[in-house]
Amino acid sequence: MSTTRPYSPGDRGPEPGGASGVPPSAPAAVPGEGGGRQARRLRFEDASGVVPLARDFTREALYAWGWLPSATADQRAAAEDVLLVVSELVTNACLHAEGPDELSITCEKKVIRLEVSDRGTGQPAPRTPHRAGRPGGHGMFIVQRLCLDWGVVRTPGVAGKRVWAELGAPA
Repeated sequence: MSTTRPYSPGDRGPEPGGASGVPPSAPAAVPGEGGGRQARRLRFEDASGVVPLARDFTREALYAWGWLPSATADQRAAAEDVLLVVSELVTNACLHAEGPDELSITCEKKVIRLEVSDRGTGQPAPRTPHRAGRPGGHGMFIVQRLCLDWGVVRTPGVAGKRVWAELGAPA
């Protein structure tokens, strides 16, 4: 697992000179703030088209939790990162683990946690060395680069695993 950003969610503070596009005096809604833990689950049970289904489900959650519509370019980029990571995790479950069983999304404070469960035995990992010019093999590299952290949880005596990833809201 790796932490790919040099700061914790919300620790960046305002960008100097209003680089975020929001004047310092204009209050902007901050995704994920105000309120406790929010969660949603999607069971795939023999569903087809699971990647677009997962993206649509996640997009609905982002709207409900105030990440969309985005007030700034940074907020829009953060929401797009969440959608991309969901796509990568679900695609990996389809390609390497007989498909996903469930998608779980939680939002607490300024962090969104995505979890995709499957029945696979493999261990997801970014390919090393990463070869940007070759087709395929970029999914977990993308996850590693975009997320604050990610990992795999296995429950003893239970088939499969849960691959999780955490992304932060922009400051």
